[in-house]
Formats: sequence, structure tokens, C-alpha cells
Amino acid sequence: MTTSTITTPPRPPVAAPAVALDDVTRTYKSRAESVHALRGVTHAFATGTYTAIMGPSGSGKSTLLQLAAGLDTPTRGQVSISGTDLGRLGQNALTKFRRTAMAFVFQSYNLLDALSAFENVALPARLAGQRIDRRAVHDALDQVGLRDLARRRPTELSGGQQQRVAIARALYGRPDVLFADEPTGALDRTTGRDVLDLLRSLADGGQTVVMVTHDPLAASYADETLFLADGQIVGRLRHADATAIAQRMSELEQR
Repeated sequence: MTTSTITTPPRPPVAAPAVALDDVTRTYKSRAESVHALRGVTHAFATGTYTAIMGPSGSGKSTLLQLAAGLDTPTRGQVSISGTDLGRLGQNALTKFRRTAMAFVFQSYNLLDALSAFENVALPARLAGQRIDRRAVHDALDQVGLRDLARRRPTELSGGQQQRVAIARALYGRPDVLFADEPTGALDRTTGRDVLDLLRSLADGGQTVVMVTHDPLAASYADETLFLADGQIVGRLRHADATAIAQRMSELEQR
């Protein structure tokens, strides 16, 4: 009698998270005292997700974003982007890696008034000595709905349009992760919603977005909201509305 061998096909490799923090601590020391900005934070941001980070003033939101983006170094722990341990990179290698793997959008647009929207989007590549991919610049502007305004300068654009140019500039290099720090903080409510709709559409299209915000409405656009207090993750809500997020923030601020 013959026996047949049943073989199990190999499982496909599990993709690394877009951003992973493993027991990350950041301590700032002065002569008087040590300030623990983050205390052993562990969290994985999955690829193609939109995460909001909230917490009271001094909770560690900005520190977490800076560490996740490689703009600061943890006192202890590991930060990885798409499987690459940032702590193993030298300064030059880290700078090059940031140019390709991640991008940043801030409350201030940081556009140059003397340059057109097209030129502002292409500026980081030009400063890095790279050849400008004109089609990629137009594609980035098209993603944010500004292809027809490529020749306009920032002073000829509304605040919301300027923020969209800043987002297009971030998207030009096709980064793995888009980090946003209060991206609607300088915008009125209607214009801010337009920008949030854009970030939501980017995540729906597979982009990973990590956003620090103080606004429950902004956080409600995310897949998940992380709450920080005293340098630690103290809670999370998934697909929550602005009312539920505001309630959780109120509870934290009363602690």
C-alpha cells in the first residue's frame, strides 16, 4: 500500500508594520531633574491605516511622533519603519532613509512664497540634488486636487490649498508613512475638513498616516485614536465619533 504525503504550502511572509515602537522610553535630563516624556511605549501602526494621537498637554504626543519619525532618539527601546530599525542607521543613512520612507506635514505649511506650487513640491528633491520627476510632481498635485493650480504661488492660494501643496510635497517621494502634526490647526473648520477628507482618502488608498491632533473632530476621521497620558498609552478607540473621543479626552484631563 502506498501512502501519500500531504504537504502544507508555506505561509506568505507577514508584512512588517509601517511603524513599530518596542518598549520606547525617552528621558530628558537636566541639572534639576529627569523628565520622562515617554515611558515604555509599545505599539505597531499597520500599513494602510490612519491613526490619531491625542492626550493632554505634556502627555508625550509630540515626543512619540518625533521618535517614530526618527527625528529624535529613544533613551531605551526600538523604533522601526517598514522593518528597518532606525537605531542601527548612522546619521547619513538615517537622513537618506527619511527622504524615501517617510514625510511630514505640519501646522505651518513651510512653503516658499517665491516659488510656484509645482516648485514647492519639487523643492526637497532639488535640495537633495535629485533629478525632478515632473510627472510625479503633477501626480502628487493631482492627488490633492491642485493640478490646475501648479503655477500659482502660495500667496495666490487659500490656507487650505497651501496645506494641500504641503501634503503634495510630502507625497512626491511616495513615502511609506505620512506623519502629520496638527495639520488642520491653522485652518478654519470647513477648510480643515477638506484636508481631513484628503488624509482619509490617502489612507483608504493604502497610505499610512500618523497624526497628532488636539481636535476630536479631526481624530474621528482616523481608524484608531490612541490616548496618551504621562508618557504612556492609556487607551484607544476604533472608528469612534467626535463625541466619544471628546468624552475620553475630558476624562483624561480630569485625572
